[in-house]
Amino acid sequence: MSQSFAKKTFKSVKGKAQKALHRSLDQHVKLAVTGLSGSGKTAFISALVKHLTSQANDNNLPFFDVMREHRHIATKIVPQEALNVPTFDYNRAISALLPSEGDPAWPASTERINTLRLAIKYQSNAGLRGHFSPQSTLYLDIIDYPGEWLLDLPMLAQSFEQWCEQQYPLLSQTPRNQSSAEFLQSIEQLDLDAPVDENALADIAKCYQTMLVGLKKDTKLAMLQPGRMLMPGDLQGAPLLLFFPISPEKISDDVVAGSNLAHLIKRFDAYVKEVVKPFYNEHFRHFDRQIVLVDVLSALNEGYETLAEQSRVINQLLSHFSYGDSGFFKRLFKPNIDKILFAANKSDHISAKHHKDLALLLDSLVKEQSNHLKFDGVKIETLAMSSIAATVSRQVVDKGQTLDCIYGKPLNEQQWLTYLPPQPPSRMLNKSEWPAHGFEFLSFAPMPSPDQQLKHIRLDHVMQYLLGDKLT
Repeated sequence: MSQSFAKKTFKSVKGKAQKALHRSLDQHVKLAVTGLSGSGKTAFISALVKHLTSQANDNNLPFFDVMREHRHIATKIVPQEALNVPTFDYNRAISALLPSEGDPAWPASTERINTLRLAIKYQSNAGLRGHFSPQSTLYLDIIDYPGEWLLDLPMLAQSFEQWCEQQYPLLSQTPRNQSSAEFLQSIEQLDLDAPVDENALADIAKCYQTMLVGLKKDTKLAMLQPGRMLMPGDLQGAPLLLFFPISPEKISDDVVAGSNLAHLIKRFDAYVKEVVKPFYNEHFRHFDRQIVLVDVLSALNEGYETLAEQSRVINQLLSHFSYGDSGFFKRLFKPNIDKILFAANKSDHISAKHHKDLALLLDSLVKEQSNHLKFDGVKIETLAMSSIAATVSRQVVDKGQTLDCIYGKPLNEQQWLTYLPPQPPSRMLNKSEWPAHGFEFLSFAPMPSPDQQLKHIRLDHVMQYLLGDKLT
């Protein structure tokens, strides 16, 4: 055995031992920030970092024990462990939210996997850590990824036929039927048993991609696959993306070799194997905690079908993470997610007295998977929050009646508005119960902040639930 090899082996063993010690002493937490496109992941991460690094006090975060007990010393961004993954661009996000001049804007959506590591230094008051040292450091790894890519995880458990059985019927349903006519016509004209025609398949795939991109732009539909057609990244133009759903009735057991159908199946299988599976293996293992951000209000705006689809997708996605009780030895050798927080984001878009209704609605949307997770020993909490509050509460007296309104600047508008938002339902409504006039919740631009401070609603509750037990 060469000396250099021995040194490398020793360093590797030493590194693994240090990681194991950190995990055993709860000094390292990996947080999965999960959410569909537009759920507010980038804003959440930006707010979390801002409040921990430069707004860390008990007045701002009163329900975060380490702050209320004045045990937080300091938090800073430190170099991340994953050197092959881009760093979350915190400075760019904050510059958008708190510009030195001009109007604030929401930061750009996530277009790639990125990560960020925070070192949280605090005073220990109990347990093994407190025995060895009065000061400890918790390393928090935050992993962020495009919501569009998240949509592909269910494909791991599907064949091409099963995928078509799920996707194809949706094309004739509201609201997809308004934009799917051209694509459906093109696949009707395709001879699936004919020798493969690369150009024809590419043209139809482009038509399908155009439809998906349009649906993403104009709706809040959750089940838009494959996700890389919406956010290709380095796969832009790759043959891997040139597939699409067809009628399951046209998929026979005897697939003609070298046919259009055989080629579609081959591309689907390759996409799952070369794109979805590595994404899952590299970025969906070894999480400790998870927050699932959900934009319930936007789905309510679009109607029953969109909200129901959002519920199905969330429940489906959650089945692909590793969950379970995470004791001492499990944290060393097989870490699982032992706590999940379902957060109905953008609660500042409704009056405070209806926040409970919003939380109850989200609870009803995820109850199917929540029951399974609770059985496995996972702790679950649901709440309404706003990582960045874009409105303020106002009371207006109208005809002797006091109305709980909100005040802010609607997105893409110039005038500020005092607005009486509707009340969200406290559970998932049946289609027959859906109000004829629907729901109309406004979206708001971030508020200017002369003091360069961000305001939040229950972000301290979120921190306490996800990290409080690690900072004792």
